[in-house]
Amino acid sequence: MSEKKVVELLVSGGQATAGPPLGPALGPLGVNVLAVVNKINELTKDYAGMKVPVKVVVNPETKEFEVNVGTPTTSALIVSELKIEKGSGNPKAQKVGNLSMQQLIRIAKIKRPELLSRTLKSAVKEIVGTCVSMGVTVEGKDPKDILKEIEEGKYDKMFVENES
Repeated sequence: MSEKKVVELLVSGGQATAGPPLGPALGPLGVNVLAVVNKINELTKDYAGMKVPVKVVVNPETKEFEVNVGTPTTSALIVSELKIEKGSGNPKAQKVGNLSMQQLIRIAKIKRPELLSRTLKSAVKEIVGTCVSMGVTVEGKDPKDILKEIEEGKYDKMFVENES
């Protein structure tokens, strides 16, 4: 029984092509590159405009493959949620957007399986940490102030409602 080959890539959601880096990585394994590309695009179409980690597992003997899609980075999700190009180059001085607590919770839920957080509240705090470095405010306030408010329990009711 031959070893399965694993190819890990970062692709733009819904826009993978048979060109580099995919084609050259998969070609030598003898799989139908177009079939793999189509599968990746089908699985990542909801992440249009975001870089998505993708793992392609190939059995070189049978030419069978499976595609596992990770979640985009927290910063990619924030950029997408805010409909902006990228985070701030100078987050202290220049703010690039503002997230509502509901948007934060939505991002935290998407990232939750990959986060170390045991509760939605701590997952949201991890996302707020990314906002600090990106120059993104939350509820119109500095993310550090929001962290204090989260600590003080100001949003606990929202976390409980959204926990399910």
